[in-house]
Amino acid sequence: MTKHPTGPEFVRGTAGFPESPLPSWVHLGPGAKLDAGVILGYEPSRTVPVLDLHIGERARIRSGTVIYAGSRIGAGLETGHNVVLREQCSIGDDFRAWNGSVIDYGCTIGNGVKVHSNCFVSQGTVLEDASFLAPGVVLANDLHPGSAKSKELMRGPRIGKGAQLGCNATVLPYVRVGAGSVVGAGAVVVEDLPDGVVAVGNPARVIKRVAELQDRDVEERAKGGP
Repeated sequence: MTKHPTGPEFVRGTAGFPESPLPSWVHLGPGAKLDAGVILGYEPSRTVPVLDLHIGERARIRSGTVIYAGSRIGAGLETGHNVVLREQCSIGDDFRAWNGSVIDYGCTIGNGVKVHSNCFVSQGTVLEDASFLAPGVVLANDLHPGSAKSKELMRGPRIGKGAQLGCNATVLPYVRVGAGSVVGAGAVVVEDLPDGVVAVGNPARVIKRVAELQDRDVEERAKGGP
């Protein structure tokens, strides 16, 4: 097997690389590892003021991932398979996005954020540090689909620091989920949630504070208790 120098210019596993070099507008930090079938610096059909794509050191990018031009991503990026990261996103360090998830354009994502499989994060969403999306979460941004002013009014929700959203939860446009809050599986969040609460149902309603959750409750459920 041919050995190539390590670093951003020579990354083992990239389809056709280094014979087919990365686009000149892709700036990949050292220590990256890419699978075959990864596309970096995909040119969007939209006109963006800056085409450069910056990805920090130690990226681990798996097959089928497409990262558009025009975003800035910190160190420690890790993707599953078939992840799409669109243009004009600002993403912090240690971001994780697992299989089949899509981050639409113009999103702001903090440090240590985890997005599990098959999630959709709409344009204009903010994910604050250490927030977590379980599989199938949808964050919407269109208040009135089909309206003449729909495009100019689009804005995704804001998910607060350390907040956790359960499987298949949906958060509607403009809604803020407070820091440290927990949203139950399948919930539909239609209005702001304060910090540190547990919300469930459709529409989501607050049932208690996170501080009231007991480890005993979790242990009983794990044992098959009521």
